[in-house]
Amino acid sequence: MKIVNRIIATTGLGITLASAAVADEAAKIALVHGVSGHAFEVFSKQAQTGFELGIEYATGGTGMVNGHPIEIVYKDTQFKPDVARAVLAEAYGDDDVLLAVGATSSGVTKGLLPIAEEYEKILIVEPAVADSLTGPDSNRYIFKTSRNSSMDMQAQALALAPDENLYVATLAEDYAFGRDGIAAFKDALDGSGATVVTEEYIPQGTTDFTAPTERMFNALKDKPGRKVILIYVAGGGDPMGKIQAMQPERFDIEISTGGHILPVLPTYKRVPGMEGAIYYYYEIPQNEVNDWLVATHQERFDGPPDFFTAGGMAAALAVVKALETAEDWDTETLIETMEGMSWETPKGTMTFRPEDHQALQSMYHFKIRVDDDVEWAIPELVREITADEMNIPIGRDNSQ
Repeated sequence: MKIVNRIIATTGLGITLASAAVADEAAKIALVHGVSGHAFEVFSKQAQTGFELGIEYATGGTGMVNGHPIEIVYKDTQFKPDVARAVLAEAYGDDDVLLAVGATSSGVTKGLLPIAEEYEKILIVEPAVADSLTGPDSNRYIFKTSRNSSMDMQAQALALAPDENLYVATLAEDYAFGRDGIAAFKDALDGSGATVVTEEYIPQGTTDFTAPTERMFNALKDKPGRKVILIYVAGGGDPMGKIQAMQPERFDIEISTGGHILPVLPTYKRVPGMEGAIYYYYEIPQNEVNDWLVATHQERFDGPPDFFTAGGMAAALAVVKALETAEDWDTETLIETMEGMSWETPKGTMTFRPEDHQALQSMYHFKIRVDDDVEWAIPELVREITADEMNIPIGRDNSQ
């Protein structure tokens, strides 16, 4: 098993390299992500870039917090649950990190929750999304800067303006992300009068959507009112394009989905005017942190930051805020410091809810605009959906 450990390099980031003489005094943070062997690798790389940029921004380029150099210990989960558990245990034990940040897949990340509890050290979940990561099987050592499925789906429901005339068929992947998401969507529709007529769950990596699409067509085509297929798929396979190619308009069926990373947004050009909800698009938030992120990322990488770049930066900013604020860096003091803590991110202010340590944050209602001079479809802001507009269930009461 190949484990990668290294200190932040100065090249490109402007962060001071910790010397061997002060290494024992370093604030060691583990970044636990899958960076090999999976389609989600791009998400991990974005999160890592965002985390490194976040450390730079939060420390003014010094890489120092309260007089200590920040050392990032990199761990590759290989997107395998057993490897992920092993490398997190190694980070907490052999490497003696203060806390860890990760991981990418919700399914893999669920297996990390008991490791944090066993070692009594904090795990900040980023970018995995599933509600269950702060649910009943979670524990008081888990904090979550990433959005959750309820935020995705409550925002998505608000964007659809549900009422008794709305009928929806859902398509999701058959693992924690997909099932938690659809459960959250149904909860968000509760009391609106809208009806979910069928739920289709597909294996990760699916590329042929013909059979589930035909079943969704059959479930919707004879319904009165507005008919929508909601796609909640994190992986590839282009479900939207392939469903669109089967001509849902024959039955007056619309497609709706949440936002996605920039490499996927060109496929949204097929659906101009489609409305949905998105976690982040670099042109939407208007604040100093996002301005710096967009300008710096464009300068260094010749392109704008993406979904998980912003998420990785938010996690880094939370880490530095906690280390700057805490009177001591033992786990109990850090937990006390982080519960209820607010901090600024590329999306604006986030706050760790004391009850379950989920970071409350805004989402964005968008409408797709197509510009021939832009290679991807533009999720143009309709309105910001603030945290207080969404009734996000408390996953676990950490006060008990």
